[in-house]
Amino acid sequence: MAFPFPHSSYRGPAPGYSRLRAEEPVARVPVATGGHTWVVTGYAEARAALSDPRLSRAAFYRADAPEFPGLLKAPPEMIASMDPPEHTRLRKLVTKAFTVRRVERLRPRIQELVDGFLDAMAAGGDSADLVAALSSPLPITVICELLGVPADDQEQFGLWARQFASVTGDPERAREGAGRLAGYMAQMIAVKREEPADDLLSALIAARDEDDRLSEQELIVFGYTLLGAGFDTTACQLANSVLALIAHHPEQWRRLCEHPEEVPAAVEELLRAVNLFATDTTGFPRLATEDVEIGGVTVPRGEPVFIVLSSANRDPALVADPDRLDLRRTDSRHLSFGHGIHRCLGAPLARLELTIALDGLVRRFPGLRLAVPESDLVWHPGDVNHNLAALPVTWAAPAH
Repeated sequence: MAFPFPHSSYRGPAPGYSRLRAEEPVARVPVATGGHTWVVTGYAEARAALSDPRLSRAAFYRADAPEFPGLLKAPPEMIASMDPPEHTRLRKLVTKAFTVRRVERLRPRIQELVDGFLDAMAAGGDSADLVAALSSPLPITVICELLGVPADDQEQFGLWARQFASVTGDPERAREGAGRLAGYMAQMIAVKREEPADDLLSALIAARDEDDRLSEQELIVFGYTLLGAGFDTTACQLANSVLALIAHHPEQWRRLCEHPEEVPAAVEELLRAVNLFATDTTGFPRLATEDVEIGGVTVPRGEPVFIVLSSANRDPALVADPDRLDLRRTDSRHLSFGHGIHRCLGAPLARLELTIALDGLVRRFPGLRLAVPESDLVWHPGDVNHNLAALPVTWAAPAH
């Protein structure tokens, strides 16, 4: 079987990973377009690989790095594409602005937004498209308000972010999306530099460590990195989590409606079990800069390595019966936000949005169910994430 393995879905990684995880958690496998790569599928092995500085992110974004189908090649200036010491410097500066306190201050506003979106759903009758009504507008509004992007520009910003995130379409179109995001962000930075406001972009401009500060290009790239990471991933995770619950685990949905205090734990289990990435080649590959031993296996210098987070989250060493969704689990050591120096900066914000949105849904719409057969649902082809075009739901009393 050639990598990337087929039959991945939002419900879980490709079935072939379970065999690799059990028999060969660090394995050399053929690639569909030729050559080979290493895939890391076990939980302990993935944590070790994510923490090993000899597995370089920056090396994978050089012009001479190997190509893979479905691979999102991030700009080399993006924080996700850097190694220390450049990564250390940038993350230190960014962390000064993107603090847990700043995120927590958003709680009342996120609650207000969720309440407003759910009010509009209820006022519109007994059915809605949950993507258009909640899962898409919530994170784009939050991240744009956090950055200081005007409300009138938010829809266009979201379209450019989706264009940039395409991995199987026209590469020129993806580059065009990145260019439009960068151009807009450059204009925003110029405005904020002249007229600072109480927003993240102004805080990033002001962030400094002694005489060091973010360069213009670093500000631009980090601004649209936050937009893409803070919008698309949360939107897809929310829609896919609700779909998993109402289509395949209605008994757990009903329990959550009866016990909404369990929503925070449920969010963690959904982060573990719902597979966000549409292709495992989008999972931030690395290149071995020297021979590296992982789980007793030596990966030679110069070899590509993919750390399959969705597979590591299904390791029996992490949780018992890992293929079963159990919203009452209390272990949240999943790797959905990564691990080590590249652990997702936006994890607290994503958790906050997912928790408030899911809490609102179970309290307001306990009768929520799919309005169409699941086979009728349409997914955006070629995206980094499993991305629903629409999620038609209803809460009308079922006909007898």
